[in-house]
Amino acid sequence: MSATVHRHDVLILGSGAAGLSLALRLDPELSVAVVSKRELVEGSTRYAQGGISAVLDEHDSIESHVQDTLTAGAHLCEREAVRMVVERGPDNIRWLLDQGVEFTRDAAYQSTGGYHLTREGGHSHRRVVHAADATGRAVATTLEAQVRQRDNISLYEQHIAVDLITTKHLPGSRDHRCLGAYILDLGSDQVETFMARFVVLATGGANKVYLYTSNPDVSTGDGIAMAWRAGCRVANMEFMQFHPTCLYHPEAHSYLITEALRGEGARLLLPDGERFMPRFDERAELAPRDIVARAIDHEMKRLGAPCVYLDISHRPADFIIEHFPTIHARCLELGIDITRDPIPVVPAAHYTCGGVMVDRHARTDLPGLYASGETAYTGLHGANRMASNSLLECLVYSERAAEDIAALASKVEFAPDAPDWDESRVTEPDEEVVVTHNWEELRRFMWDYVGIVRTTKRLRRAKRRADLLAHEVIEYYANFRVSNDLIELRNLLEVSELIIQSALRRRESRGLHYTLDFPRRDASQRTPTILIPDRYVPRARH
Repeated sequence: MSATVHRHDVLILGSGAAGLSLALRLDPELSVAVVSKRELVEGSTRYAQGGISAVLDEHDSIESHVQDTLTAGAHLCEREAVRMVVERGPDNIRWLLDQGVEFTRDAAYQSTGGYHLTREGGHSHRRVVHAADATGRAVATTLEAQVRQRDNISLYEQHIAVDLITTKHLPGSRDHRCLGAYILDLGSDQVETFMARFVVLATGGANKVYLYTSNPDVSTGDGIAMAWRAGCRVANMEFMQFHPTCLYHPEAHSYLITEALRGEGARLLLPDGERFMPRFDERAELAPRDIVARAIDHEMKRLGAPCVYLDISHRPADFIIEHFPTIHARCLELGIDITRDPIPVVPAAHYTCGGVMVDRHARTDLPGLYASGETAYTGLHGANRMASNSLLECLVYSERAAEDIAALASKVEFAPDAPDWDESRVTEPDEEVVVTHNWEELRRFMWDYVGIVRTTKRLRRAKRRADLLAHEVIEYYANFRVSNDLIELRNLLEVSELIIQSALRRRESRGLHYTLDFPRRDASQRTPTILIPDRYVPRARH
């Protein structure tokens, strides 16, 4: 039984750009808890290399950024959401500057206020502000430093959420609201109760569901799975983005090679040195990520090649080292000098474009529960995320959540404490190999059957495997004490089923969802794929 109950005004699950920026924007009078599965900055934000897209150049325009996003999203984006995010872009960059983020400057860029902007796939202008090739690290460490100085923010590192607490946990309650979360302290190995007036899911994406991913180990879809179990709708889970260029090397664990290299002229080559992207798209290496990833996948399968190559060695060495110091240094450690040698690369699961459905204030279907960042489906990305729009989305929707919480803070009271976590009927796990084996099997069949190129037959085969594994894991979960690996496996299985269901429903090829059975786009399916849980309760409009 849990003996510890924490009470905070706002409980934030996740500590990337979405979670930390929200914590900093909340009223200092509010008590805030930030829960992180590992160290505070160990998440996808830290590893983001490219940058943040925003209209900062006087020769660029809001309308151009909106149109580029709609095009990259295969016209499945929600136009109002796109416009809201793009319009708030410049102010959010200024907010980061105020926090102390130091973006790369270049005196030659007078029209941008002196900031160096790069161009990435799908963008018609240079509009990606960056901190060399380690933008995410600059943002994450700066926000972490600010959060650690705030007296009203309590930090809970090495904690993982098990499930949300809702009014269904309170006897006799007729209301429908999120009240907090049960959270496992990985240090004490005890599940504790966190009660809050407002709860925010900022837990990132679900790309560890695949065998190969650019994401850190924490990206296990926790927020999406918990929200689904609590009765929230999810949308567009079939659109899992594969980054075209992950470093292919036995000693490189999911190391991403930023799209900015291609923005600065890097070319994709076959093992014999032939350039191939112009055969697939008139934009060549600057085509959106789904097109580039699919082209690489096609060529690798056609040739039986383990990888292709990304070559920027034709640019001056000083330019390469100045603009991509982190990648240059890491590759050099592995014996690859990118000023002279091409980089071996393969596609890898990179970004979850779907997620928990939210409105323009980041509110989910469950009152009191918000979602921001990669956990959320906002309508911004549509069928394919345009490069460097994701960090911008984190900032804008966290800003919107902070505004909404400020408006409601005086109207929402604390609920009575929920019952303690009940472990009276479980025992210590006796066959943890079940968790390890199922984890590996899940990630393998998702890669093989629900990857870059799909078929209905493969999807149905994946569904059968997922159903069988889910039965085993549910039985295991019911009988043994929870652990970090068991919680993550349970969530990944939940998310895998959502991905497979969504992919089976979309009987066309659009954006990141490409199926050989329906290879063309169908105008009649220009709507999001929305999954509704059995326990869904429509929320009242505010």
